[in-house]
Amino acid sequence: MRGVLRGSRTLFNKEVLRFWKVSFQTVGAPILTSVLYLLVFGHALENHVKVYGTVGYTSFLIPGLVMMSVLQNAFANSSSSLIQSKITGNLVFLLVTPLSHWAWFVAYVGAAVVRGLVVGVGVLAVTAWFAPPGLASIAWVLAFALLGSALMGTLGLIAGLWAEKFDQLAAFQNFIIMPMTFLSGVFYSVHSLPPLWLAVSHLNPFFYMIDGFRHGFFGVSDASPWLSLAVVGGAFVGVAALALELLRRGYKIRS
Repeated sequence: MRGVLRGSRTLFNKEVLRFWKVSFQTVGAPILTSVLYLLVFGHALENHVKVYGTVGYTSFLIPGLVMMSVLQNAFANSSSSLIQSKITGNLVFLLVTPLSHWAWFVAYVGAAVVRGLVVGVGVLAVTAWFAPPGLASIAWVLAFALLGSALMGTLGLIAGLWAEKFDQLAAFQNFIIMPMTFLSGVFYSVHSLPPLWLAVSHLNPFFYMIDGFRHGFFGVSDASPWLSLAVVGGAFVGVAALALELLRRGYKIRS
């Protein structure tokens, strides 16, 4: 394990610097987008929707926006880095190094987690001025933020390995990641849905990431946080195993 971490350190630093050098785009833009969501939805629905009995809609919305930003940016970091390296041809410089597939995994997913958390903290710091959501359990907040960003960073790694051009990556994000994110309860409580869509929502692993994260702020949620943790943890183990196997085989990165 020491060898894996030592070998991945340089790659991890490179991946962090890659997004930090353009932080106005990779960090600032998602924060602005979340603030716009908050202003529009919060202004329209604050006096019309109460969640969990007493929680105001704007307060309810903030953790959802924070987690949505974490998930989307963790996915974007690893997927965009890999596809750019493949298209520009500089991935060959990594292939000639003695880095193991574990080192690649730790570096790419680790950097994705860093970006997701940086954006999430930024969104929370700005939006909390409008309606502080409170904090019932920092442990649940950290657990779902870390596990959710790691899961999405791993999915981004898989998408980056699979895609051969930006169009394919955009399709993966627009037709899979975005719909599952927006249908996960970011803007509403799933208990307000009709029975059919409530059942569908419980099949969406993104729902458990959002709901478990929100539980850390309010102490209540639509599903048990332990169930959410089990679903998200199981999903992470599954996609991590797939990503490691693809890296081990050199899927679409070795001719």
